[in-house]
Amino acid sequence: MTNLNKYEIARIIGARAVQLANGAPPLIEVSSALPAIDVATAELEAGIIPLVVLR
Repeated sequence: MTNLNKYEIARIIGARAVQLANGAPPLIEVSSALPAIDVATAELEAGIIPLVVLR
């Protein structure tokens, strides 16, 4: 998570959560049924979300 402002973080987490809710496989190991927003946040913290921010 390098040099992202709070709006970019919110947009990335939201977009990834929608993908997860629509059936995309999680990129991290999830031990139980977590909400999509929590999985997306964990993926962002791990730095493995395959989304790019264009400025």
